[in-house]
Amino acid sequence: MWTRGGKRLFDAVAAMLLLVLLVPVLSLVGLVAFLGMGPPVIFRQRRPGLRGALFTIVKFRTMRKAESDGGRALPDERRLTKVGRFLRRTSLDELPTLWNVVRGDMSLVGPRPLLPQYLDRYSPRQARRHEVRPGITGWAQVNGRNATTWEKRFELDEWYVDHCGFWLDMRILTMTLWNVLTGTGISAPGHATMPEFLGSQAAGAGEAESRRTTEE
Repeated sequence: MWTRGGKRLFDAVAAMLLLVLLVPVLSLVGLVAFLGMGPPVIFRQRRPGLRGALFTIVKFRTMRKAESDGGRALPDERRLTKVGRFLRRTSLDELPTLWNVVRGDMSLVGPRPLLPQYLDRYSPRQARRHEVRPGITGWAQVNGRNATTWEKRFELDEWYVDHCGFWLDMRILTMTLWNVLTGTGISAPGHATMPEFLGSQAAGAGEAESRRTTEE
């Protein structure tokens, strides 16, 4: 019953109420982001959602558009600004994503929407994360967030797909609030955010090289 209709109704009502209540906070964060990084304030990127269908996620921008002489984007740790680090640590950069929840692109709780190029890199079990709507927070986020391996994150996502329910979602939302207050698991060890997922077979070879996540 929860996954068939109750979850979507709860998401839509809760996200709309939060957007209305947080208008002053959204305005203030937008102003701080504008003063700290300049326009645009909002970051938009295509992400795969339910059943892999693409949608446009919206967040507050946390990185400057810095490029090397060759025209390639610099690593995250060099593009992430002081304002951006603060927004990520407090998860304030995620507030505009509530609009994606209202639209039905996302849920409050579910596997995090990753990059489209990862779709062909998932194993069949890892791809099960797209059997539910992606979330602003999820079971993987409250059990390590970015400070864990990709394989562990996908295992946690699969577990959530199999056990999704009202009380589990309430538990995850409560744990998320605690993690936000304590700043737990913001970055992967040795990275500003999370290294690129190269596929389970290639993960070991990619750990020694710094990768871009493009605002994951």
